[in-house]
Amino acid sequence: MGTSDEEIDRLLGKLTPRARALLLDGATTWRTRAEPAFGLRELVMSDGPAGVRGEAWDERDTSVLLPSASALAATWDEPLVESLGGLLAAEARRKGVDVLLAPTLNLHRSPLGGRHFECFSEDPELTGRIGAALVRGVQAHGVAATAKHYVANDSETDRLAVDVRVGERALREVYLAPFEAAVAAGVRLVMAGYNAVDGTTMTASDLLTDPLKGEWGFDGVVVSDWGAVRTTVDTARGGLDLAMPGPDSPWGEALARAVADGVVPEAAVDDKVRRLLRLAAWVGALGEGEASGGGGPREARGGCGPRAGDTHPPAPRPAAAPEGRALARRAVAAGSVLLANRGVLPLDPGGLRTVAVIGAHAARTRTQGGGSAGVFPREEVSVLDGIRDALRGHARVVHVPGPRPDGPAPPLDHDACTDPRSGLPGVLLRMLDADGRELYAERRRGGRLLEPRLVPGAHTVEISARLRPRTAGRWTLGVAGFGRMSLALDGRPLLAGDFPPPTDDPAVVHVNPPAQYAEADLAVGQDALLVARRELAPGTGRATVVSAAPPAPDVAASLADAARAAAAADAAIVVVGTTEHGESEGYDRTALTLGSTQDALVRAVAAAHPRTVAVVNSGGPVELPWRDAVGAVLLAWFPGQEGGGGLADVLFGHTEPGGRLPTTWPAVLADAPVTRTRPADGRLHYDEGLHIGHRGWLSHGRTPAYWFGHGLGYTAWAYEELTVPRKAWAGGDLTVRVRVRNTGARAGREVVQVYLARPGSAVERPVRWFAGYAAVRARPGETVTATVRVPARALRHWCVEERAWRTEEGRWRVLAGRSAGEVPLVADLEVRGPGAG
Repeated sequence: MGTSDEEIDRLLGKLTPRARALLLDGATTWRTRAEPAFGLRELVMSDGPAGVRGEAWDERDTSVLLPSASALAATWDEPLVESLGGLLAAEARRKGVDVLLAPTLNLHRSPLGGRHFECFSEDPELTGRIGAALVRGVQAHGVAATAKHYVANDSETDRLAVDVRVGERALREVYLAPFEAAVAAGVRLVMAGYNAVDGTTMTASDLLTDPLKGEWGFDGVVVSDWGAVRTTVDTARGGLDLAMPGPDSPWGEALARAVADGVVPEAAVDDKVRRLLRLAAWVGALGEGEASGGGGPREARGGCGPRAGDTHPPAPRPAAAPEGRALARRAVAAGSVLLANRGVLPLDPGGLRTVAVIGAHAARTRTQGGGSAGVFPREEVSVLDGIRDALRGHARVVHVPGPRPDGPAPPLDHDACTDPRSGLPGVLLRMLDADGRELYAERRRGGRLLEPRLVPGAHTVEISARLRPRTAGRWTLGVAGFGRMSLALDGRPLLAGDFPPPTDDPAVVHVNPPAQYAEADLAVGQDALLVARRELAPGTGRATVVSAAPPAPDVAASLADAARAAAAADAAIVVVGTTEHGESEGYDRTALTLGSTQDALVRAVAAAHPRTVAVVNSGGPVELPWRDAVGAVLLAWFPGQEGGGGLADVLFGHTEPGGRLPTTWPAVLADAPVTRTRPADGRLHYDEGLHIGHRGWLSHGRTPAYWFGHGLGYTAWAYEELTVPRKAWAGGDLTVRVRVRNTGARAGREVVQVYLARPGSAVERPVRWFAGYAAVRARPGETVTATVRVPARALRHWCVEERAWRTEEGRWRVLAGRSAGEVPLVADLEVRGPGAG
């Protein structure tokens, strides 16, 4: 049976208006409501985009962890990203998930954005192309993707209430453009963000109706961000279709009453239910007796609803562990960006006897960003592990941690403590009633417990661990959460107090609560029992995190140890990066520095050894004041679970570093043309208009450390010729050909980029802007031609007066090169109107 509009209407006829209204908010945190009247089961949703966590925050429920979204965009490789989307779909099927809450299509507007790792790029065209590829990959196997967070949700400060003020042209040409691309790719859901735009909260914004549903023809489901619906009538009368989470959203019974009272039209609710049923049919959530099939992936055009006669996409064959790991490892190398290389990389394993691997991030590589997108991989390969595996049988690897990076104490790890009841590695989690009686107990792997199991009568969460110090001295011990909390060591109180949440931001309350700290002296060989408790109270969540850090080593001595190890080695690899409290959902950064100790570490190692490779472990831009002092700089991003293996492949020349920067990196924060993320009086003005990213750098005449599109391989390229049509017509795509030659000694891949400029334009424009790219491969000495399609949208502008898209006729300039700052080939183009001869 098909799922035509007539069939959907027949199903709707089985429900009362009240029953229809009740379908439109969640049944639980991650599930929609079921309807037995026609075999509609619950739809299961899960956070993304680097992995599929499922419905629970439990380290025992593991997931494949891919590189961060910024790393995927750095691949400039849509087929690879599409394959990774298929891997996510297989993971979703394995976990019983119907809807993946990814991709994130917000932009890197300011380098201080705290959630850059989860977003692709500074550029709307690149973001749209990579995002569309991930959508296609996920949805090719019957799992629905979700484009989020619509729209202008580009920073984290006051994100629940910030009112973004953005001009209509910039909104259309920059911030809405990636979402338009996702709709054209057939995305099944769009998520409305927490923020307001021009005075109206997104869940009630007219932008959900037009351009999303009207002009673009989106006929999928508009879902709220979790907790973003705060009112009933205005949101229900608009374009929002589904309020999450449930069951206590402002919709539910309140929406049913509003429909009964005539305040919300029945027709509005019916349209929302139709969309939900189309989605349910497409993912296979409607019973066999009522609707089946539902619809497979559609052509890349507006709208995404299933049509009669479509067939449901096949479920992916679950990826075998080796296959999934190999693909994730390939993605690491493809996205790693070689920022600088002075003849040091690749390292030849045959010429190495000792390699010094230096830095805390080498052994505890940060594989993902903080916040709701976090997952629990079964295993993670650190940079140190990857190098050891690659050099086994070739060279000795010496690791020196160096000074401790700036940042808070990490959560207890299973290898640093034991469950006091069983004696096994990990911690003991207990749920207690109001009188302190045990209701439930279990051993868990570590001290970060975001969703302790709730049982009837639960009043207090208790986490206890027997510490086995390997370092003597003054330790820093902490407990994170909200409400009444305490921390005791061997029965001695260390801290106690009531810590109310300063925000209702779910990322803070449920994922990353602040910690309270105390200090205590510990001795090697003397176990100590650490007990943390927090009471459960409304509005404070359940998240409880227990942390411990040994005394920080002396900085000067640590730097000296690192320098000695580097000097005694044949090559030195120093790994530095950000911490979870530096890049995370819920707050923006205030600086781009890695901290004085990490910068000092790189300088010390570089001074000791000229063949020093600095590996940068971050999700977004950071300052690299030592970048000219080292032999090479390799950007690892947050590389996912296979990070160490993929980076070792690059370091030792088994594969090229395939990445190109998706975002311009400043030398120092003060140089960046757009930095403001903090609203004033509740408003955040996008005063820069169209000029974000490389556009802003060009308009201000400033030179960054590394331009958008920059990245080196292991060969060299000459840009020889740019060929453009003699004429082009407004409204049509443009084909540009760029001839390049591999002038190096090794086969390689080059990302050929095309930019546009419009001298003498009658409207404001960037100096030049990114318009398209193509990747080519060539052997040494070989010449190859890159064919780059420049879409018609790259030449158009939004006319505010006419509220329509327009393309200027006349002389345009086409530029080609390897980054926004290196475009050696230039040609003129004549653009004529559609009817011109």
